[in-house]
Amino acid sequence: MTQQTKNAMPVHIGIIMDGNGRWAKKRGLPRKAGHKQGAEALKKISDYCLKIGIKYLTVYAFSTENWSRPKDEVDSIIDLLRSFFKEVSNYSDKNAKINFIGDINPLPDDIKQSIEKIQNDTAHNNGFVMNIAFNYGGRNEIVNAVKKIAAMVANNELQADSITEETISNNIYTCGQPDPDLIIRPSGEYRLSNFLLWQSAYSELVFMNVLWPDFTTDNLDSAIEQYRLRNRRFGGI
Repeated sequence: MTQQTKNAMPVHIGIIMDGNGRWAKKRGLPRKAGHKQGAEALKKISDYCLKIGIKYLTVYAFSTENWSRPKDEVDSIIDLLRSFFKEVSNYSDKNAKINFIGDINPLPDDIKQSIEKIQNDTAHNNGFVMNIAFNYGGRNEIVNAVKKIAAMVANNELQADSITEETISNNIYTCGQPDPDLIIRPSGEYRLSNFLLWQSAYSELVFMNVLWPDFTTDNLDSAIEQYRLRNRRFGGI
């Protein structure tokens, strides 16, 4: 029997960080406790991605639909973001670049200022890139790209019949980055929930029955191993 040839390690991994609320509920804790534990899981996983040579990590932190959650829960997530900014030096020391993708305009002024600062402070780091999808929606991202392209056509900067897939890819939040090779969703749910819709055309999807706060490096290793054993055809045979 010939040994199966494995795919190379993924260059770009996307993670839908799901299950914080259910994790807290199972333990009789407020939902914000689940989000806090989820933030700790992110620290461990991002550090591990850096260690094993993953170049890009995109995490789904807060969707455009999450504003409908109770105000105290939303406020607790915003506060966790403030705590994250206080640890920015840890990422700079690791040569990590931090990007925020999504619509930051509705966020509090101090958050917007902190996002600008962390992106500027880490802009020249090239060891690892972490995209934090916050107030992000995949459909909204595509709509925004289409609006940019329409404006270019209206200003005679672009001919309509010259628009290609690459044109759209050049106008989305992750412009200049490779599409995710692997998208992981913990929590036992089986959907993308509006995450990286354009970019995930040929991503391999791995769904795992573990809540995000309990997600470990062993879980990540398992997902990567599943990915490496997949036959990636990209529409071919």
